[in-house]
Amino acid sequence: MAEDSDLERTEPPSARRIEQAREDGDVPRSRELSTCTVLMAAALGIWFMGGAVTRQMESMLVSVLALDRASIYDPNLLIMRIGGNIGQLLLVFAPFAGLLMLAALASPLLIGGWLFSVTALQPNFGKLNPISGLGNMLSVRALVELFKAIGKATLVGTVAWMVMSHQIDAMLGLTAEPLKTGSDHVAHLLLTSFIGIVSSLVLIAMIDAPYQMWQYANKLKMTRQELRQESKESDGNPEIKARIRNLQREMARRRMMAAVPKADVVVTNPTHYAVALQYADGSRGAPRVVAKGADAVAARIRELAAEHNVPLLEAPALARALHKHTELGEEIPQALYTAVAEVLAYVFQLRAYNKQGGKRPELPAELDVPPELDPQNAAPAGPAS
Repeated sequence: MAEDSDLERTEPPSARRIEQAREDGDVPRSRELSTCTVLMAAALGIWFMGGAVTRQMESMLVSVLALDRASIYDPNLLIMRIGGNIGQLLLVFAPFAGLLMLAALASPLLIGGWLFSVTALQPNFGKLNPISGLGNMLSVRALVELFKAIGKATLVGTVAWMVMSHQIDAMLGLTAEPLKTGSDHVAHLLLTSFIGIVSSLVLIAMIDAPYQMWQYANKLKMTRQELRQESKESDGNPEIKARIRNLQREMARRRMMAAVPKADVVVTNPTHYAVALQYADGSRGAPRVVAKGADAVAARIRELAAEHNVPLLEAPALARALHKHTELGEEIPQALYTAVAEVLAYVFQLRAYNKQGGKRPELPAELDVPPELDPQNAAPAGPAS
């Protein structure tokens, strides 16, 4: 049952899945919304610009029909005049055409946005397969599109019948009106009828646009197995990442161990902790921790220190405090300056003794380690015995 649930498309699409779909040219689109936007723009254009266009057309018609004798007998002049009239006609309709073009370009922004995909332009001969084409014709989506077409035709037809039925008396009265008044009245009736019929498409677009978005999201749904596979591809295989982390830790440990022979002293616990300190002569900074570790790592630090004659100093409280409150490469805390200074003074005296002889320096007896920096003091007390 768990395997079956992993193969069901129940998970919403990931951002990567949506991005891949866009790269393939697959975005939600509503043809009804685009059609409604363009037709509404046309209705508004006719409403606001129709009067000016009509007057310019009348003026052009009068100019075209008023031919002088020179134009009649000179073909070149007639052709130039016709070309000028055509150019003027294009200029008259240019604002209206620009409005329609702007509406056509802006309609994709309402759903899906603009998209240019080279993948969508590549030929797909699989679409020529008659078997898959027949399957698409008999699919649920085709059935939904059929019901949409029937519903759209029914709604638009009903609205058109209602609009025209309310204007029957006005249309019958046109025969009694003068030509100029009747022409203006006909234009007004056609415009109001067009706007009324186009307004019915708004309802269709308001239903179709959310449906297309829902269908698009449903089509891109993913199975749990696909989500896991995508996570592995984007974030990397967990096993490989764990292997990389292990390698990184091993490389860091090797670099740390390589710094032990260069240390000035190794402070121990004496067995649980080991911290290697280094102080650069002439440096204004404090001593730094170049290596630290616990248990097996501490034992390896002590072995390397012994092999390279790095002094070992047993100072349990100081070792615990340094291990707890200092990271690799960092300077020691200011509260431990005094204790570490005593340790380094002993180390430098020991170096001088090994080179020149004389009286052997004594080990530091009591190091000044603040109790609050010692993890052992901060640990909760055990049950009373």
